[in-house]
Amino acid sequence: MARILFFVGSQVVGIPGIEKQTQVQSQHSLSITPMKLPATNMLPRVMRLISKEWQEIWDCLYAIIPTVSVYKRKTSLSRHDSVLINRLKIGHTHLTHSYLLSGDDQPECDVCQCLLTVKHIMIECVDLHDVRNKHFVVSSMKDLFENVASQNIVDLIKETPFL
Repeated sequence: MARILFFVGSQVVGIPGIEKQTQVQSQHSLSITPMKLPATNMLPRVMRLISKEWQEIWDCLYAIIPTVSVYKRKTSLSRHDSVLINRLKIGHTHLTHSYLLSGDDQPECDVCQCLLTVKHIMIECVDLHDVRNKHFVVSSMKDLFENVASQNIVDLIKETPFL
């Protein structure tokens, strides 16, 4: 991770313990040469660093979308429906994850007696089999978000008791 040091004159400020380290380093070798550099020269490098950090965080999450990129909202969906689709894609909804904030146990499906997840609702639950077949037939979450129209997914959710 990159470190940012603040210099006032030749002194490092705002970071406890660094002043002494800077004095020791300056006695040994490195000198700081002040130079003017336009901020626009640093912008591409900063943006790459931010994207790299963001991608590392994203990789730790379960996601259908493998890379961080600019999201282009489908114009046919309302903002509410777009948010719903995005929450389904990352697998985090109020229904499936509110227990984390409340301190309760993870909810279970009343019919299947297994943990209630987005994948269970969208792909696995036997109680929703007929409703799902009415809107789409898929075998994986990736297939769902790559090959099914977003409006069909929204219609399914609105037809189930989970919304």
